[in-house]
Amino acid sequence: MIGTSTVDLSNAILTTKIDPAYDDLPDSRYHFPRQYLGRVEQVVGELIIYYEPGRAGSSESNRTGARSYFAVGRVSRIEPSPKHDGTYYALIEDYLDFEQHVPFRDAGHFYESALRKPDGTHNTGAFINAVRHIPPNEFQNILQAGFALKTDYRQHYLQNTFEGMADQSVLELEESRPIIERIEKRRFRDRLFSRKIRHVYRERCSLTGLRLINGGGRPEVEAAHIRPVGDGHNGPDSIWNGIALCQTAHWMFDRGLVTLEDDYSILVSPSAPDDAYKLLRRDMFAVVPTNNRERPHPSFLKYHRDNIFKQ
Repeated sequence: MIGTSTVDLSNAILTTKIDPAYDDLPDSRYHFPRQYLGRVEQVVGELIIYYEPGRAGSSESNRTGARSYFAVGRVSRIEPSPKHDGTYYALIEDYLDFEQHVPFRDAGHFYESALRKPDGTHNTGAFINAVRHIPPNEFQNILQAGFALKTDYRQHYLQNTFEGMADQSVLELEESRPIIERIEKRRFRDRLFSRKIRHVYRERCSLTGLRLINGGGRPEVEAAHIRPVGDGHNGPDSIWNGIALCQTAHWMFDRGLVTLEDDYSILVSPSAPDDAYKLLRRDMFAVVPTNNRERPHPSFLKYHRDNIFKQ
C-alpha cells in the first residue's frame, strides 16, 4: 500500500538458480543463508514470486537460464536447517506455475524498477540480492503478466453449446477479479494446472502412450496430481507434481493400482486387475517430457509409492 512517505513491501522476489547451491524445491521449500533471514521473515504469510536468473557464459548469447519470473507461492513459515549450518528453509504453500514466464525486462520496461539504472541498463548490484522486496503495484504487474490467460481451446468446440456459454461466462467473471484474488480460487488453479500438464505432455497419456481426440476435437487426457491436493496430502499445483493420464489410467493411478519408479518405469499393484497390463505401454516405461525440468520430481513419486500405491 502506498502511503505519504513509505511503501508497503510485504511481497518479495525469491531467486532460485538453475543448478542451485542450496536445497531448493520451489513448490515446497526455499533454502537460504542467514543474511536473508530478516527479509524472508517480513514476508511470512505473504505471496512471493520466483525468479530464475541466467548463468553467465563466454558471451551474452551463451547465457543459460530463463532470466524470468516463473511462479507464485506463499511463505508459510521459516525453519532452521537441521544441519545447523546457519541456513534456513522458507516453507512454501499455494504454489502455482505461471501461465507463461515473464522476462525481467520487456522492450525496455523493467518489472522491478530497482533493477533498472537511470541510464536504462540493468543494475547488476541489485540482481545479486537473492531475496528482493518489491512494491505491491510491481508485484501485481508481474502476476498479471504471468497469468494473462489465453482463451481455453475447448471454447472453440463448445462455443455454440450451453455448456460452452456457461463456462465462458465463468471465465469472463474470473478475469474481472483482481489477480491476487483469482489465484486463490481452486477453479482457477485447477484450470492452470490442467492446461500446463496437458501442454508439456503434448496431450498424450503418460502410462498408455495414447493421444486420443474425441469427436469435438478435444484431447481425452487429464492432468493428475502425483501427490494429491486433498484429503490431507497437501500436494502442490506444480509441474513437477503432475502427470497427464487418460481417464482409466487416472482412475488406476489415484487408487494406487499403478505407480512410477524414479526412472519412470511403471509398477503394477498386486491388487490391479489382470487386464491392467494390456492398457499400459509394452516397455512398461512412462512417457515423460523431454525437458528434465518438466518431469515428475522423485520426491513426489516416492510419496505416491509410499502413501498411495497398494503394495
